[in-house]
Amino acid sequence: RLVVHSPYGTPVHAPWALAINARLRERYDIDGQAMASDDGIVIRIPDTDQEPPLGDLIVFDPEEIEQLVTQEVGGSALFASRFRECAARALLLPRRDPGRRSPLWQQRQRSAQLLEVASKYPSFPIVLEAIRECLQDVYDLPALTALLKRIDLREVTVVDVATQTPSPFARSLLFGYVAQFVYEGDSPIAERRAAALSLDQGLLAELLGRAELRELLDPDVLAEVESELQWLATDRRARSAEAVADLLRLLGPLSAAEVMARTVEGAEVTAWLTTLSDQRRIVAVRIAGEERWTTIEDIARLRDGLGVPVPPGTPDVFTEPTEDPIGDLISRFARTHGPFTTAEVASRFGLGEAVARQALHRLTARGRLLEGEFRPAGSGSEWCDAEVLRRLRRRSLARLRKEVEPVTPETLARYLPTWQRVGGKLRGVDGVVAAIDQLAGCPVPASALEPLVLASRVRDYEPSYLDELTSSGEVIWAGHAPLPGSDGWVSLHLADQAHLTLPDVQEGDLDELQRSVLEALAPGGAWFFRQLSDRLGATNDAAVSAALWGLVWEGLVTNDTLTPLRALVRSGTASHRTRRGPPRTGRMPIRTGPPETAGRWSVLPARDTDATRRAHATAEHLLERHGVVTRGAVMQERIAGGFAGVYKVLSAFEDTGRCRRGYFVEGLGAAQFGTPGAVDRLRTFAEPADAKPVAVALAATDPANPYGAALPWPASHGEGSGHRPGRKAGALVVLVDGALVLYVERGGRTLLTWSDDPEQLTPAAAALADATRRGALGKLTVEKADGAALLGGGDTPLRQALNATGFVATPKGLRMRA
Repeated sequence: RLVVHSPYGTPVHAPWALAINARLRERYDIDGQAMASDDGIVIRIPDTDQEPPLGDLIVFDPEEIEQLVTQEVGGSALFASRFRECAARALLLPRRDPGRRSPLWQQRQRSAQLLEVASKYPSFPIVLEAIRECLQDVYDLPALTALLKRIDLREVTVVDVATQTPSPFARSLLFGYVAQFVYEGDSPIAERRAAALSLDQGLLAELLGRAELRELLDPDVLAEVESELQWLATDRRARSAEAVADLLRLLGPLSAAEVMARTVEGAEVTAWLTTLSDQRRIVAVRIAGEERWTTIEDIARLRDGLGVPVPPGTPDVFTEPTEDPIGDLISRFARTHGPFTTAEVASRFGLGEAVARQALHRLTARGRLLEGEFRPAGSGSEWCDAEVLRRLRRRSLARLRKEVEPVTPETLARYLPTWQRVGGKLRGVDGVVAAIDQLAGCPVPASALEPLVLASRVRDYEPSYLDELTSSGEVIWAGHAPLPGSDGWVSLHLADQAHLTLPDVQEGDLDELQRSVLEALAPGGAWFFRQLSDRLGATNDAAVSAALWGLVWEGLVTNDTLTPLRALVRSGTASHRTRRGPPRTGRMPIRTGPPETAGRWSVLPARDTDATRRAHATAEHLLERHGVVTRGAVMQERIAGGFAGVYKVLSAFEDTGRCRRGYFVEGLGAAQFGTPGAVDRLRTFAEPADAKPVAVALAATDPANPYGAALPWPASHGEGSGHRPGRKAGALVVLVDGALVLYVERGGRTLLTWSDDPEQLTPAAAALADATRRGALGKLTVEKADGAALLGGGDTPLRQALNATGFVATPKGLRMRA
């Protein structure tokens, strides 16, 4: 069973279940039997050899869900019952005796008979009215579309949870599922016999008030795509005899003039065709009164579908009967053309329009074609291949978005923390996993990892959450490089992706002890410090500890918890000072090793040696982490190969439609890449959403801080004081509605400001005070602001804001304790 927990009610879940059933048939060729209720959807998945479906099964393109539900609703029991009611209101089901009620079973039988006849007429008004009632009165399609858009924008998250037994909520939904299908065999005749309908899509769109694709598709895009599909674009024309053979195989039978129009200028087309004909790879046939060339593999389809005689000498293997010859020919025609009419395809193959229309309806029922009004200058009903229509829609939307002005840098600064879930919207261990999934491979200072980076994303963050994940093997941490004092750059990785996200090993000159430690750990397993020390025969614990941490910073060794990393950070002068626990009294127990060596040590997993797969994973994680990837963001993460290496992969993503390239943020160049949902959500931050300013305090090295990475540092009030901002370990920034307001240098003694406006300084000071109170910074004493003494400059707006949020004046400066 697959249970979708969702609180949006049956009007949203019922059409969603129809779409899920359609996807199950398309992907697994099975009937999933989805059942919707107010609290969710239950889907039955029969046992198959394929992997069980995950959350991507229920996520649909918001632009396609309405069309998909419209196609599926005609086969539902809801439609059959609504059709019966509509027919009764229209007096199409008269009673034999006006003074007596007709039995329900009799109404259902007569309704089913009427539906069987009415389904042959696409514009039958009762059918259209029943569809309209289902889509507008019963279903809430606008709410479902809005929900899928929020999922696309990552405002709503789909989380996969696998359990051995149903949860209490799932159990109640499963009970309703069983109750619904206990008497499934006794369902009324009308509900069982409701067949797929052939609807008049234009009239239905008029009744539902939809915008037709005629108004959305760009004429220039349509011409461009058609030229590419037909090999008429300059860069797609054939340049050799082999290319001509491919041309005929992909496009179908073509005349000599049509082949010549699809080859480069000056090509010896006649000689190429003669050569291929002599090799018996192509043959000349007559279709619709015209001489054309076709590949020998198509002879059977042309014979069975169009009655074309088989040329003499054709091998028997190419004359075996095909199952649906006309369907194959028309399907290929649709794949290589834009929107077309029935008359066009009938004329192309010399078929009667009735024969062509029947084949088109058959392909539409399979989901391979769509019927509607597509061409901006066209009229009447047209047909289009589903994938071609998706490409036309994507490119038209992309062209429209190119005309939209780029957003300001402050908009990116407002958007990025929200995209990375800063603000404590995640909760519990699952929230930590979600945060790590987005931060995988991104190096941050060890002293900032938990108190600032993870705690800003997970509302109820506790160190035990991360220890639970590392000790169970679900999360791995790795070192990148040491920092001055007792700090260093570290990154977190999900275990199943670690071979792709772990940093490249830059193995330097290891000393003899480090090599001995590495050789002891190499066979595998995990070792406590004392076991490792005894195996090496070492007597100097400090030396072994130093060797271990040297291997950690080389990216070779890790631990099953973060306890040793926390002990190392507390042992000296870390970049970010955190609150220490109260001193313990009484007799101290004897430790088996230094505090910074607790836990079990092991070698990090081997990295994937395929550079292509690693580059692909890196590009995917950058899109996941930043939404909109810029050159500065890539350079700041110290990725091997720099932006040039990632650019090639992102360009390939753009070609396949997985991301877009454009000028999304002004001043950052045109080489910006973003997923469609990320770009759309970025534009929603063009103006602050709330009247009350939103302030966030971040580590300067946090990937959610765009300043110093994607965005340059603006000029501060203390520009000439010798203090300059930077993405330094230990520094802190405070953003108010995306604007940089405060920069706290390492140690907290000096501040840089970018505003004197109390409406910005007050929330910024409050965010700084909150970070200090929860222990993220330890004791904070601010002595200078913009190079001048804070207490000697009078009652400045900054001092007023700090005093209002709880900072206390001391002889050294303004102080706030954890």
